[in-house]
Amino acid sequence: MRYLGIDYGHRKVGLAKSDETGRFAFPYLVLPNNAVLIEAIKRICLKEGIEKVILGQSLDLSGAENPIQVAIGKFRDKLATALGLPIEWQAEFFTTREARRVIDEGQTDPATDARAASLILKSYLDKTSSESGGLAL
Repeated sequence: MRYLGIDYGHRKVGLAKSDETGRFAFPYLVLPNNAVLIEAIKRICLKEGIEKVILGQSLDLSGAENPIQVAIGKFRDKLATALGLPIEWQAEFFTTREARRVIDEGQTDPATDARAASLILKSYLDKTSSESGGLAL
């Protein structure tokens, strides 16, 4: 199964995709958060054979929703209607900060949001793999 991971932001939205086996997550693309965002994601899902979307859920350390989560919830509703694919939440904590740390001590580059999306997707893939008892060899 191929997955699409999404790191939603007010200005930019990072995307990551899995390999065909659903084991590995790769940064894919960063899109502007504008009026054509949903349609762009729909085209990507069709082109890449995406079967499930994993959307970062913005929570604080106590597990309560961050202020941006309201916008993410509205985005999820519109995306679900447009795609007709299952969309699952994956709690995310400091993924953008971690994506910046990976490149050069906190510097930002154009792919930071896509790397953050890959961290969200990888967390989901790892969680589902461990819940199913790991991968059979």
